[in-house]
Amino acid sequence: MIKVRPRPNEPVQQMMKRLKKLCEREGVLREMKRTAYYEKPSDRNRRSLRKAKRRLLKLSSMTMQPGGNRG
Repeated sequence: MIKVRPRPNEPVQQMMKRLKKLCEREGVLREMKRTAYYEKPSDRNRRSLRKAKRRLLKLSSMTMQPGGNRG
């Protein structure tokens, strides 16, 4: 549970900003969005496979040397 205690003479806006940062660090909003609706296991697996493929493509494009095949 995230708790934000007001500091002496701290405006409410500043306290809300600190709360927002803490929520972002803890991943509260991300978790709320993820669990907002039911996702079938097959859809979840399909989504995770797409992410893995994107990661692999990105890594492979980063490791390729410029000027590749000069055969």
